[in-house]
Amino acid sequence: DNSKLYCLGSGQQHLNEPLLDHREGQLFLTEAFKVILEEVLCKGIDVNEKVCEWREPEELATLLDLELREYGEQQHQLLQRVRDVAKYSVKTNHPRFFNQLFAGVDYHALTGRFLTEALNTSQYTYEVAPVFVLMEDEVLSKLRSLVGWAQGDGIFCPGGTMSNMYAMNLARYRAFPEVKLKGQWALPRLAVFTSQESHYSVMKAAAFQGIGTENVFKVNVDDRGCMITDDLSEKIELAKSQGAVPFLVHATSGTTVQGAFDPLEPIADICDRQGLWMHVDAAWGGSVLFSKEHRHLMRGVERWESGACSGIQLLECNFDLLKRCHSADATYLFQQDKFYDMSLDTGDKSIQCGRKVDCLKLWLMWKAVGSQGLEERVDRAFAHTRYLVEEMMKREGFQLIGKPEFVNVCFWFIPPSLRGKENSPDYQDRLSKVAPVIKERMIKQGTMMVGYQPLGGRVNFFRMIVISPQLSYQDMTFFLDEIERLGNNL
Repeated sequence: DNSKLYCLGSGQQHLNEPLLDHREGQLFLTEAFKVILEEVLCKGIDVNEKVCEWREPEELATLLDLELREYGEQQHQLLQRVRDVAKYSVKTNHPRFFNQLFAGVDYHALTGRFLTEALNTSQYTYEVAPVFVLMEDEVLSKLRSLVGWAQGDGIFCPGGTMSNMYAMNLARYRAFPEVKLKGQWALPRLAVFTSQESHYSVMKAAAFQGIGTENVFKVNVDDRGCMITDDLSEKIELAKSQGAVPFLVHATSGTTVQGAFDPLEPIADICDRQGLWMHVDAAWGGSVLFSKEHRHLMRGVERWESGACSGIQLLECNFDLLKRCHSADATYLFQQDKFYDMSLDTGDKSIQCGRKVDCLKLWLMWKAVGSQGLEERVDRAFAHTRYLVEEMMKREGFQLIGKPEFVNVCFWFIPPSLRGKENSPDYQDRLSKVAPVIKERMIKQGTMMVGYQPLGGRVNFFRMIVISPQLSYQDMTFFLDEIERLGNNL
C-alpha cells in the first residue's frame, strides 16, 4: 500500500517514522557539552593553560580530519572532533588574550546565546519570536535612555560594520528618498566624511552601496587620533567645490586602534549648519555611557541622528524611517490582516530576512548585574589601564604612542640592541620588525596574544586591550614581564 509505506535505499527507512533519534542526539549533546565546559570554559580561562595550541596549517588540517565523507561517523568519533576543535581553537576567554576587542566570558550572556541557538527562531515577526520582539524593544529603549533620547527607533545588528552600513543607507535615503525606486543614476555625486582612523567598514559601505570609496573624504586627526573639526569644515567645502553633495558625517567614539573619541559637540554644530546626518560609531567606545565617571568622553552624543553601540543600531528619527528605507512588504511574512498588532512585526525594517536573536545575550547579562554592575566593569577597565600605563612608564624599553584616552594602550617595545640608537638610519626599519617577532614567539609558546599594526607614519607597534572583567593587576604585570622576556634578545 503506497499510502502507508515507502522505502529509502538499503536502510529500509520508513517515512512514517522519525528520521532523527532524539535520545541518541540528546546523549551526544550532553557529552559534547561536558567537553565544552571542561575544555573551553574551565581550561580556557585558566592562566596556567595556553591561550592557543599553535599548529601550522598543513599539520592542523590533518589533526582535525576535516574531510567530509560519504557516510557519517560514530558518536565517539564526533566527540573527538569536538575535543579537537576546542583544543586547537584560540581561547578568546583566556585572561591573557588581548588580541582583539574581546571582553572574556560572561556566563549569563553565554547562557543567553545557548538558549537562542536551541530555540532557533528568527526575529522578524511577533508570531515566531514573541518573547524576543518585546525584549529587543526593552533593551533598545533602555539604551536610548542612556543616550538621552525619549523616543526613537533601533535594531540589533550582527556587528558594528553592519550598523555603519545601515547608517549610510538611512542617511542617503533621508536626503534622497527617490534612491529606493530609481537607484543611483537619479542621484548626484555624494560625499561622506570620516576621520583617518575610523573603522574600515566606512569604505566598505561606500563601495557596497555604490557611493564609491573615492567619495569618502578622510578628515585629519590630532596626535590622539581625534577628528580635527576645522579640517572637517574644509573637507566639506572641498567636496562641494568638486561638485559633490555632502550628506553624512561619520564620527567615532573609540577608534579601533588608539581608542580615540571624536569631539561630538563641534561635529554636531557643523552638521546642523550644513544639514548633514551625523552618525557616531560607538561600537567600541559606547560602553562609557554606563559610567558616570567616563561618559563625558561622548559629550554631545544625544545630538546624533544614528549611532552604533556594540553592534546595536540606534536611531533618533521617525519611527518608520528604518521601515520605509528597507521594507519590501513580503506578503508571506508581513500579512496586513493578522490578529495582533502588526507593528510588532519588526523584520521589514531590517535588510536581513532571517535575523538571529541577539538581544537575549545582553538582556540576561544586564538582568544579572544591573546597570550598576555594567558601570563597575567599565570603571574597572579604566583602572587597570591606568595601572598598566603607570607600570609601563617605570620600565626601560616601553615607549607609549600617547596617553590612552580609553582602554587601548599603544606602545613600542624597544629591545636593548636598539636603545639609544634612534638617530640611526635603519632604526625605524629595525623597530618595525620587533613586534612581529615577539607576536610569533608568544603565539607559538601559547603564553598570550596581543595585536600590533602600523598607523600613519608610525611603524609596527603593539595595541594592548584592557577590557575583560576577569583581569587583575597580576595579569598586567605578567604582560609586561612577558613582552620583556620575549623581546630582550632581539
